[in-house]
Amino acid sequence: MDAGISFWFLLVGGLLLAMGLTAPLIKRIPATSAIIYLCVGLIVGPTGLALFHINPLQQSGLLEVLTEVAVLISLFAAGVKMPVPFCWSRWRAPIQLAFLSMACTVGLVTWFAVAWLDLPIGAAVLLGAIVAPTDPVLATDVQVKHPGDRDKLRFSLTSEAGLNDGSAFPFVMLGLGLLGLHDLGSGGGSWLLRDVVWATGAGLGLGVVSGWLLARLVGYLRRRLSFSQGFLNDFLGLGLISFVYGVSLLIEAWGFLAVFAAAVSLRQTEQGLAGASPENAKLQEEGDKIAGAGTDSDSVSGGSLVFKEHLERLSEVLLILLVGGTLFADSWSWRAVGLALFLFLVARPISVMIGLLGNRVPVRARGLIAWFGVRGIGSLYYLMYAIEHGLPEDLALELIHIVLVVICLSILVHGLTVKPMVKRYACHNKLGVPV
Repeated sequence: MDAGISFWFLLVGGLLLAMGLTAPLIKRIPATSAIIYLCVGLIVGPTGLALFHINPLQQSGLLEVLTEVAVLISLFAAGVKMPVPFCWSRWRAPIQLAFLSMACTVGLVTWFAVAWLDLPIGAAVLLGAIVAPTDPVLATDVQVKHPGDRDKLRFSLTSEAGLNDGSAFPFVMLGLGLLGLHDLGSGGGSWLLRDVVWATGAGLGLGVVSGWLLARLVGYLRRRLSFSQGFLNDFLGLGLISFVYGVSLLIEAWGFLAVFAAAVSLRQTEQGLAGASPENAKLQEEGDKIAGAGTDSDSVSGGSLVFKEHLERLSEVLLILLVGGTLFADSWSWRAVGLALFLFLVARPISVMIGLLGNRVPVRARGLIAWFGVRGIGSLYYLMYAIEHGLPEDLALELIHIVLVVICLSILVHGLTVKPMVKRYACHNKLGVPV
């Protein structure tokens, strides 16, 4: 057997065993599991022992598929945990963050990349779109914990991450278009109609309808054919992800938005069909909190959630190890570190404050939202997507270098601060303030 394959089995297996055995201890220390995976990757990768090295330019196709699957699973898992049905008053903050703050972040990073990194405007817009979306895979410590978790801060951050992995796509296509790799049309008209209006609207519409139809179909089979139990909820969940994403690709809609919307629609439709009274709803909420991971196991959304979260954790282990295996000791240039600091300390806070104008989010909560814009697997996917769509090699190498350093610094800086800051926030405010 190939020694490289043996090494990967040993590395991943040993890491999973170590994490499983030390999980209670890790919960007590001010570090996330992603930091541990990254450190292991850096130690065994070219930065340390050089036991393996991943070249993103040569392996861009494989990395694109791996990150694409990881983001889709994470988006579905986030969507089925959404605790409240859609209404503007409750969803206003995350929608503003996902669209308005996203656009502001792209604009600020574009300015920095042109003025300080001396990148052409197309590459600067593309870089802004790659690093702007927050990550649904790595931000587990500030995400909604389970479907009964109605904390407003975690709801806003989770919903934002679920939406902005799709809302970044138009800016990715704009950057590729400015580089001559995508048709923008006369005056950008084709880009505006196709990549902004159609792809966004169609993705959201497709997701909402698909989730609603699946919930209705399962409900019909239960009522009319007495299929009270026995559904393969894991298959139904994975099937919905795959079907919605496949249709999105066919009709040129944004599939990430579609999958997240489908998960939210599925969950909320199942809740509506249950017809729970206020008393039963309260009991269900308490049961969700006790379960900690899911809803009733007979529902598609609740029954498939635990399995999706396990897949999400496995993908996190693999992909963060790969990120650590891409960097050399001399990869940490001031250009890359400077962009990361600008993104964390300037672009993200300013964008959040602009995005939440007119919203009643408390000042302390705004501060945490402004800080916890974790960058990770989503940014890696967009980078690989751009490379696969013909990004010139010299520019691809430059963006690989910058984006990977941004991701690593985000994992380290945000990972080391999340637990102390959330604990301090909880001491001054009530975590658990309902949406």
